[in-house]
Amino acid sequence: MELLELEADAALLQEAETNVTQLSRELDRWELQQMLSGPYDAEGAVLTINAGAGGTDAQDWAEMLLRMYTRWAEDRDYKVHLSEISAGDEAGLKSATLEISGRYAYGYLKSEKGTHRLVRISPFNANGKRQTSFAGVEVMPILEQSVELEIPDKDLKIDTFRSGGKGGQNVNKVETGVRVEHVPTGIAVRCTEERSQQQNKEKALARLKAKLLIIAQEQRAQEIAQIRGDMVEAAWGNQIRNYVFHPYQMVKDLRTEVETSAITDVMNGDLDPFIQAYLRQENQLVESSAV
Repeated sequence: MELLELEADAALLQEAETNVTQLSRELDRWELQQMLSGPYDAEGAVLTINAGAGGTDAQDWAEMLLRMYTRWAEDRDYKVHLSEISAGDEAGLKSATLEISGRYAYGYLKSEKGTHRLVRISPFNANGKRQTSFAGVEVMPILEQSVELEIPDKDLKIDTFRSGGKGGQNVNKVETGVRVEHVPTGIAVRCTEERSQQQNKEKALARLKAKLLIIAQEQRAQEIAQIRGDMVEAAWGNQIRNYVFHPYQMVKDLRTEVETSAITDVMNGDLDPFIQAYLRQENQLVESSAV
């Protein structure tokens, strides 16, 4: 009888601990959402990953990041759509674009913009040498069509090309892919996912508009804190976060100093500690500037 009571008490204690942990996570998320007061923070996000310095290892690293962000989004029950991907030469990928639909997706993911550095024993090196590689992450909001931003036609350069990959004969034989460049800034976006050139053009223009709006917002925010530019070379000296697989295991954010040795958890999408620390830091900067 006493054994049954002890087992019941242990089960109740475990259930209580689980509930407390879940409640703590929910409170953390609620607190963070109060900080997400930017004009686009509540929107969905378009996240683009580009392989940087490091050759095949960098392209493999870009694919690892794609999986990491997909896992993070799925864990939050966000809708994830891989809208564009360019395969690597030997492995991995050169670039990929995720559309992540869900409330506050952009507010959370804006902290991920920048260069991510990987250190590991290269699986592509026959001598088993340690390799450092880089990938760049860009994040912009998914904006409603009603958002207005006038861009003069003379400031736009629009090119069309044949879209590669899956999609049927029309995709490969007709120039449905569209690249739109904002000439004054040199910022460009590509869109190949739709089946018609007009649809790709509209989507590319919407993404360009979103990117320009965010840059303008960040330029205004520079009076509060120095913010990295939108176009950052994915190479030495520019990283926001280091992921070290060898000779020890450590992920460290260089902006907030948050670090963890649970590298497998991070690569499986456990990014909340880094995101939370970044948002709290940014919120403190805003509050201190208002005093």
